[in-house]
Parts: sequence; C-alpha cells; structure tokens
Amino acid sequence: MDSPARQHLAAPNSSKRWVVLGGVGMLAVAVALFAYFGAEIRANERKSPKGPPAIPVTVAAVAQELVPFRIRAIGNVEAYSTVALKARADGQIVEVGFKEGEEVKRGQILFKIDPRPFEAALRQAEANALRDTAASDQARSQERRYQELLDKNFVSKEAYAQIRTNATTAEAGARASQAMLDNARLNLEYCTIKAPIEGYAGKIQIQMGNLVKANDVNPLVVINQVHPIYVNFAVPEQRLAEVREYMASDSLAVEALAPGTEQAAATGVLIFVDNAVDPSTGTIRLRARFANKENLLWPGQFVGVSVRLFDEPDAIVIPSTAVQTGPEGQYVYVVGQDMLADVRKIEVQRTDGDRTIVSKGLEKGERVVTRGQLRLGPKSRVQISKSPAEPS
Repeated sequence: MDSPARQHLAAPNSSKRWVVLGGVGMLAVAVALFAYFGAEIRANERKSPKGPPAIPVTVAAVAQELVPFRIRAIGNVEAYSTVALKARADGQIVEVGFKEGEEVKRGQILFKIDPRPFEAALRQAEANALRDTAASDQARSQERRYQELLDKNFVSKEAYAQIRTNATTAEAGARASQAMLDNARLNLEYCTIKAPIEGYAGKIQIQMGNLVKANDVNPLVVINQVHPIYVNFAVPEQRLAEVREYMASDSLAVEALAPGTEQAAATGVLIFVDNAVDPSTGTIRLRARFANKENLLWPGQFVGVSVRLFDEPDAIVIPSTAVQTGPEGQYVYVVGQDMLADVRKIEVQRTDGDRTIVSKGLEKGERVVTRGQLRLGPKSRVQISKSPAEPS
C-alpha cells in the first residue's frame, strides 16, 4: 500500500500526461481542418483560371460592305427666291389679307390700299377719253368732207391743210386721253397688292391703317420661296477636280441635315460650282437644290452637308469608337477566340460619320473592342458585355 507521500507525488505526473494528451488531440484536429480547407482551396483554384479578373468590354464585328464616298461640309440654306413687296401707289392700307409667317399662294391678295382717290381719277380719265375721242371723230369727219370739196376745187389747199391739221391734233389728244385712262386703271390696280410668288410671309413691316408711299425704302413684307430651296456650301479646292469629274458624268446626290435634329436628312442635287476659288480661304463654293416638300430646310439655317461622289464596294468598316491613337499610329484591340484582347495596328482610309473605313490591318468577321479600351493592355483577358444599345 502506497503511502500518502507517494500518492501526492504521483498526482502531478498524471496531470502532465493529460495536458500532453490534450495538446496532441488539438494538434490533430488542427491538422485535419487544415487538410480539409486546403483541399477546398486547391479545388477552387483548379476550377477558376489563374491571373487577374476578366475586363468587361463591348465589341463589334468587322464588316465588309458597300460604302459611299462623301465630301462633308457646313452649308447655309438660302431661299429659292425672295421678294420684298413695296407699294406702287400712295395711300392708306385698309386691308391685310394674311397672317405673319403664313404660307401664301401666288396671286393671293395681301394688302389693299384705299382705292377711292384712284377710282375718282379713273372716272375723270374715262370722261376725258370719251370727250377727246368724240372730238377726234368729228375732226376726222370734217377732214373727209373737205377732202371731197378739195377734189371738186370748192376749197383751197390751204383750207384743207388746216382742217387736216385739226383732225390730226384731235386724234393725238384722244390718244393722250386714252393713255391717261390706262394709267388711271393701272394706279387703281396698284391699290391691290398680290403675292408674286408662292412662299412664306415674314413679319409685316407696315400695319393696317398706316400711310404708305410708292416705292418707299421699307418693304411691306418679305416673302421667301422654300419649294424648292438652295443650300450653299464650300469645300477645299483640292476636291474641285473630283467634284467636276463626277458631276460631268452624272448628277451628284447631296444630303443636308440640321445639327441636333432626329429627322431624316433632306436629299437634293448639286447644280452649281462657282467659277473661281476663293483665294482667302482656299475653298470653292457649291450650290445644291432640294425639293424641300416636307420643309426640312429653312432659309438662313446652318446644316451639315455631304456630297456623294461614288460608291466603294467591299470596304472594311468598323465603328469609329474602336479606333485608338498611340505613338506609333492608329490601332484597335482585337478579341480572339481565347477571349484575349490583342493590339492590332491599322491604316485608316477615311471616316464616314460614326464609321471608319480601314484599308489595312483587319479582316471581315474579326471582333474589335468599342468600349473599355482604357483598361486593356496586350493579351488582356476580357469579358464581352452587351452594348447599352443592344436589347437585353
């Protein structure tokens, strides 16, 4: 039997064994947990590719299509014809037959001037014409009677000459009266002012009730004809030879569109090339005519103009947003089947609106990045996302 002292000495040794066994167990649990989570991490690493995350970009396919060759410029719209109406008779305006800004027809009555003074003058001229015509007829009748008497030697030649002179004078007076009558009728017609052309009326400069003078400095109203209508613009003199060459072979189509509008462009035909280049600007003035049936163009308006010279078949076309410019020139990012974006140097032939025609460096069907290029580098991994314009 152990003594109490031996039992007291054995107790600490037993406690140490339990501490050692507990530490070993905790170490085993930790190793097991590390092995489990390590296997999970390695499995996830095998599932996902190594390297940085893919960069979201939008892409567009390289197209090969027929593209028209256009010359673009800024033009100014000009009315086909402009008429500033002025009074041709003095008087008071008693009637206005249209509203400002209204479309008027040719022959439509626009203004009326008080006709009463001219009607009175016309009646007086008619009376004078009747009087002088009667006097002329009487003088001619007397001249014929004296001619018969002269043939029978009943009157002298001097007497007949006087009668003939009186008849000629009376006839001249009748003609003068007739001219005065015609002038009186014309003045009465001037009291009614009609539209000489079809177009749109501007602001009325002299309102009803005011007195006007014949051929006054200020017009009554200005009318602009807009059907058809002109667009004037200028292109660099380097394009003159091309314009003249293609204009000689066929009529050149011209499109005009006001900036910021959502309407379709108006279409017209080039009709005029100026006979001299402006030496101060180095440009040549051109003019196009548009039917303008839908009033898309308005006098004085500034519009974007494009002249279509010819059509280029099988052109390589990409969106202009895909083209980037670097120290070595222009380039694009091309996305391959491995979803890696690579830098491709290109040669740009020209731009046509929001499209760019490429002469070298791309082939039909390849995909170029149109948005997200700033985050890309050579061999960057990308993820294609839909463009905001594309349906979801």
